[in-house]
Amino acid sequence: QVQLVESGGGLVQAGGSLGLSCAASGSMNGISAMGWFRQTPGAQREFVSAITWNSGDTYYGYSLEGRFTISRDTAENTVHIQMNVLEPDDTAIYFCAAGDPGIPLIHSRLEWEYWGQGTQVTVSA
Repeated sequence: QVQLVESGGGLVQAGGSLGLSCAASGSMNGISAMGWFRQTPGAQREFVSAITWNSGDTYYGYSLEGRFTISRDTAENTVHIQMNVLEPDDTAIYFCAAGDPGIPLIHSRLEWEYWGQGTQVTVSA
């Protein structure tokens, strides 16, 4: 079992920056990647970004690369996402995820096994 705890959400003005962190505890055996999804009311959970645990390969949701940067610390079992030039449309609950997703389906929420409780990010206009 893996437990995930997010931190770093909050309120920011449009154009500002925010960083989110996720700390994983428990056995990381079988975890090949960690990532972030986000969700707004009434919508499905949307892929934001992911990073493979061993090689550090990164993946981003559509139009997010360039504004968002994901990184990991394998010694601390943490993943961090730096979000810059935030827009009101980035407002959502952001969830940390961990698991062994197949790379072709890394964007699918169904491929991830473990989830954090989520942290709210609100971007004001």
